[in-house]
Amino acid sequence: MKDRIEVVNADITKLAVDAIVNAANESLLGGGGVDGAIHRAAGPELLAECRLLGGCPTGQAKITKGYRLPARHVIHTVGPVWRGGENREPELLASCYRACFAIAREKGLKTLAFPAISCGIYGYPIPEATAIAVRETRVALAANPEIERVIFACFGDEVFDAYERELGLG
Repeated sequence: MKDRIEVVNADITKLAVDAIVNAANESLLGGGGVDGAIHRAAGPELLAECRLLGGCPTGQAKITKGYRLPARHVIHTVGPVWRGGENREPELLASCYRACFAIAREKGLKTLAFPAISCGIYGYPIPEATAIAVRETRVALAANPEIERVIFACFGDEVFDAYERELGLG
């Protein structure tokens, strides 16, 4: 399974995969961080399609085309805002990954790239978030051999190092 999981310090908007995952807000209409970067790189067509989706609740996911991105699709998921861990944050974050993998199965996607969902402005502690991401990815890959590769696209050394530690690579 280790050959199916990769950690890179890279701009997720530059990755040529079947789908990149967007750490979106509930409106799906763009924002800061990775969400804003994906919307800028994909072009105005992405925003137009997102307007038709009616938002997305925390812990769920929706898919759009990738437009000007090298990725064919964008899977938008809404991670939880960290409020100390007593407000279902771990459950909701795990649900984000499960929802993304469910869409990947449904659409026959073989390669996915994830950012560190909820680790930016949403304040989720990086070690806890990467543990959930890696656990849910391992479960999904074990159940879905058709998914060939999952990339954790990290923005910065702190996140990269946390994924490497969690995967036993660092």
